[in-house]
Amino acid sequence: MNKNFMATLKYDLPAGVVVFLVALPLCLGVALASGAPLLSGIISGIIGGLVVGFISGSSTSVSGPAAGLAAVVLSSILQLGSFETFLVAVFIAGVIQLVAGLLKAGFIADYIPSNVIKGLLAAIGIILILKQIPHAVGYDADAENDFSFFQADGENTFSELLKIFNFITPGAVIISAFSLLVLTLWDKTPMAKVKFFPASLFVVAAGIALNQLFRAFFPALMLQEIHLVNIPEINSASLFKFPAITALLNAKVWMVALTIAIIASLETLLNIEAVDNLDPHKRQSPPNRELVAQGIGNMLAGLFGGIPVTSVIVRSSVNIHANVRTKFSTILHGSLLLVSVLFLGSVLNLIPLSCLAAILLVTGYKLAKVSLFKQMYAKGWNQFIPFLVTIVAIIFTDLLIGILIGLAVSIFFLMRSNFLNPFQQEREELHVGETLRLELSNQVSFLNKASIKNTLWQIPENTKAIIDASNSDFIDHDVREVIEDFKNTVAPEKEIQLNVVGMKKEYQLNDHIQFVNVLDKETQQKMKPDEVLDLLKRGNERFVKGRWSEKYFRHQVNATSLGQHPMAVVLSCIDSRTSAELIFDTGMGDIFSIRIAGNVVNEDILGSMEFACKVAGAKAIVVLGHTHCGAIHGACNNVKLGNLTQLLYKLKPAVELTLRKSDKLTIDDGFVDEVAKTNVHLTIDSIIAQSPIIKDMVEKGEIEIAGGMYEVESGKVQFYKQEE
Repeated sequence: MNKNFMATLKYDLPAGVVVFLVALPLCLGVALASGAPLLSGIISGIIGGLVVGFISGSSTSVSGPAAGLAAVVLSSILQLGSFETFLVAVFIAGVIQLVAGLLKAGFIADYIPSNVIKGLLAAIGIILILKQIPHAVGYDADAENDFSFFQADGENTFSELLKIFNFITPGAVIISAFSLLVLTLWDKTPMAKVKFFPASLFVVAAGIALNQLFRAFFPALMLQEIHLVNIPEINSASLFKFPAITALLNAKVWMVALTIAIIASLETLLNIEAVDNLDPHKRQSPPNRELVAQGIGNMLAGLFGGIPVTSVIVRSSVNIHANVRTKFSTILHGSLLLVSVLFLGSVLNLIPLSCLAAILLVTGYKLAKVSLFKQMYAKGWNQFIPFLVTIVAIIFTDLLIGILIGLAVSIFFLMRSNFLNPFQQEREELHVGETLRLELSNQVSFLNKASIKNTLWQIPENTKAIIDASNSDFIDHDVREVIEDFKNTVAPEKEIQLNVVGMKKEYQLNDHIQFVNVLDKETQQKMKPDEVLDLLKRGNERFVKGRWSEKYFRHQVNATSLGQHPMAVVLSCIDSRTSAELIFDTGMGDIFSIRIAGNVVNEDILGSMEFACKVAGAKAIVVLGHTHCGAIHGACNNVKLGNLTQLLYKLKPAVELTLRKSDKLTIDDGFVDEVAKTNVHLTIDSIIAQSPIIKDMVEKGEIEIAGGMYEVESGKVQFYKQEE
């Protein structure tokens, strides 16, 4: 354990320092924006790091006071009349979160679409860029923590940007430009190998050094206190606030507590989902444990004078981009917050806000890269529009409202997609004629009723139709009524032969079979040889694509019990990996299948073919070789083994003929495949030469003989004419 700790310390130590440097001004800013004592923000930051960080199961999430709750905190304090009364609500909110975590309510996080999560990350990135540009040029009128579009000073994000040209501070521009240059080029320098000293820590030290140089040599460039971190001096116990216990009986306190618990929990669950998405190691944070940790954190915040704590995306993303490995970084940042306010205030107050702004600008760019937008656009409008709406909504409102708007749009597209695609529809050309097949989706709700009804009612007269519910776990009652009406009324009136299959007992709608996909004698006699070969080709296409036709073998057993009427006989090899029925996607009795090593023929096989064609009525013979044939390989290598020797001897003519045509000196896979193809041609010649019955049927056009090669890698059959 110690060994692992030391191995990760070189990453976690600098990451913790960087997160602390970013978190410090944010903690103060959130408290200021919330109308709470400045120290309350620091207290919550310490609790978020030390307590929540220790209990949480996340390796990357950083908790503390969140800007997203600032407006709620401000209005709650005004509503309750005092900060001490508000602290009671924070404590109760923590209890509610703790209970929610114990009751496993964190499952909500699993139902947040990834396009909304990625929209959240991109929005935070864009907001960071927009909000930190003024600080980077020395315009620090707006608080460092303010991420709202409409600001407390009457400005908004864009108007604030337009005003920066009138308030540019040259010293801040120099420090931020230098910091951005270092952060951008750091990985290309030897310093990147020093894990204990990351680029962000260097720019903070460099920012302090540059400003001290300005003070000594270029006073005009020196940054004043307004452009530096400002930690209030703690010198009195009166700065600490404690909850007014008597407020427990106040109904308004409980309503505020419930509001804070819901908003803080949702924000936390959204953030840990987003943070896990950012994590390069894709570790999963347990949401229920996170709710427990946040609950305990808020209980302590309420007891010791802090404002509400949540998982915070800005600090967490900085943590990840600092190459964090474990949650020690989070705990360290909390420890540093505690030490800083007690002992290091004078040193930390030397840090320029412009170098912190540079760190956040780079973080923002990493969250909102152009490649992310391209990636989401490539996924289609159903993914891209909710992603884009989430970004815009968060930028112009706040994190929670923006997320809810993004979720609403995502749900709309999900419902729209479900409405438009409650089933897969395809037409299959089978030996029983063209068949329309509707395969219902996994979940079929009342929203799909109109689409399904419209499709069923438009099926032409005299059609064979299949409604397949085999993959459906749920079919709404309204949809079942539509299917029942179609089966009992519309289909009979339009003379539609209908199969309804896959219905579960609880649907109270039984399978309904009016036709079975097996050949009857009348259909077989009407078929022409070229039609049979075309059906086999179509069947192989379905096999390759993995879209096999439904066979209903249970019904085919009964349908073929009194006889069978094959459309073809297939001579294939015994080691071709699978049977011809699968390769050509045929049902029971549709083909007579003969398998023997090397596709050779003898009197028994010829007799079987004559029976299949002359007696049973088959219209085609297919000699099917395959790639990587073991029998052919054995013949090429002159293998002698018991009775196999005589069988392989029958393949010698194909080997010798291929050798005469080839200039190859070695027997490789390509040569073996060529021999297999040659053997198919020779086998067809042998069938015609040795069977007068089959020869006569071929000459009269009653049957057709075709050759084919089955590729064992792809499953595809390549048919070719005899002269090829």
